[in-house]
Amino acid sequence: MPYEIDETHDPSLESWVESANDPETDFPIQNLPFVAFHPGDNDPDETFGVRIGDSLLDLQECYAAGLLDDLKKQTAHPINFVFRPGGDMAALCEASRDELTAIRRAVSALLADRAGELGTSDELRARCLMPVQSSTPLRYTEIGDYTDFYASIHHATNVGSMFRPDNPLLPNYPWIPVGYHGRASSVVPSGTAIRRPVGQQAPAEDGGTPSFGPSKLLDYELEMGIVIGRGNELGEPISIDNAEDHILGMCLLNDWSARDLQKWEYVPLGPFLAKSFASTVSPYIVTMEALAPFRVPAYERGDNLPQPLPHLDSDHNRAHGAVDVTLEVYLSSQRMRDEKIEPMRISTGSYRHMLWTPAQMVTHHTSNGCNLQPGDLLGSGTVSGPKRENRGCLLELTWDGDPWAEPPVMKPGTERTPIVLPTGEERKFLADGDEVILKGFCEREGYRRIGFGECRGIITPARA
Repeated sequence: MPYEIDETHDPSLESWVESANDPETDFPIQNLPFVAFHPGDNDPDETFGVRIGDSLLDLQECYAAGLLDDLKKQTAHPINFVFRPGGDMAALCEASRDELTAIRRAVSALLADRAGELGTSDELRARCLMPVQSSTPLRYTEIGDYTDFYASIHHATNVGSMFRPDNPLLPNYPWIPVGYHGRASSVVPSGTAIRRPVGQQAPAEDGGTPSFGPSKLLDYELEMGIVIGRGNELGEPISIDNAEDHILGMCLLNDWSARDLQKWEYVPLGPFLAKSFASTVSPYIVTMEALAPFRVPAYERGDNLPQPLPHLDSDHNRAHGAVDVTLEVYLSSQRMRDEKIEPMRISTGSYRHMLWTPAQMVTHHTSNGCNLQPGDLLGSGTVSGPKRENRGCLLELTWDGDPWAEPPVMKPGTERTPIVLPTGEERKFLADGDEVILKGFCEREGYRRIGFGECRGIITPARA
């Protein structure tokens, strides 16, 4: 079940870290996302903590300084395994729901107490708090497994309409959260350069010989990442009521896609090399507890879609299963950066428009007894919405069809209107030197705005 709203969500709560009180920050004291990082540019050691305003709080240093001793009294099990020397985000993923709540409350109290030891001691602040500019945020942990879903009915309908205008959704789509097993080893942290992939592309004519070379139709995919906390035993499914107890939090995810490679290889078994060359994740894991004020009802299916089978359905999921995250995509070409032109926002949408909720994805994934592991990553699939400006990839965004219009505008084939950048450059797909920037944030009247930071990647030329 979703977390309760408590004193850590109080919109009047402020921190002695003054930058956290800026109303425009992604990282007020009400957020406190987890992050792994190198404390300095030349420091090879890795630690972890939370982002607060323009700083990072090192939780291992806080624990070593005795600032988190009360956690031992607040949790049913010793929490030393998380903060011990050598502990890391992988250990944090295994913490129980009660332990995660205790950590959030303890850290919130540390950062809110202006008269407390950390708030008044210059020596402790120097040890435990550092500017984000002087550190290197990382991918949250080594990812053991990665599954990418296809949970947006708007994305599925748009793409299906391009190739099957009379039957855009396949019969199984309303019944199961469709997904495929992705490649964990090529999930990279934000800021990693993305080399244009090389691969086979379809023959120009039926029966011809495929070509081999750099992808010509390189695309981004705007997604949310769901980070698994505690796993489950092999053969033991996770129920819909318990699914969120196994989710640590969420991040931004760009599942880069080579559309020409994908078109040639996806029949009969689905995505392979068109997806496995890189997926980018943002460094900050916004916890499910921080997201508690921004829960909304699951997608309203109406009369034209069947209700989920009982194992994927619950009153709580219907009432609170979705998360209202505003998502934005920005594009910057090399020429734009050379001319000091700010990145251009090319789309915006909301994660609330997904057909399947995070809990349903976890429950479906384990319904056959599959064992999820701490730190596993689930991708939501491309987040798209009912309007053209809500489309979450260039494949959709430049397509001139609109199955959601009244009446629908169905244009199978190659009809595309390119995006025009401030420099006059046009894009139907990504060019070398293009940088894609994903952003996400949550807003609701009566609560502080919280954000996910950024997920960035620049396209570099294919290897010669």
